[in-house]
Amino acid sequence: MPINKDGPLEFRVHDVLRLRKPHPCGSFEWEVYRLGADIGVKCLGCQRRVMLPRKELERRMKVFVSRPDVVAEGSVAEAGEGE
Repeated sequence: MPINKDGPLEFRVHDVLRLRKPHPCGSFEWEVYRLGADIGVKCLGCQRRVMLPRKELERRMKVFVSRPDVVAEGSVAEAGEGE
């Protein structure tokens, strides 16, 4: 099995992933809802939730479909608030 020399993939809550094989409901797309030792993903077809170890999810994943925009603390959007 090839080793990822860049280190583990960075998953974020609300990432939408496409996996290599379909879920029994027929959907290929899953949304990350929990991060930790295991990563929680929710099927976007039937809303089924499962927990997978990070290595297993990285192996099954094909591509990121969408990723949420991350707003850094102290950004311009937050600096304008409260003026």
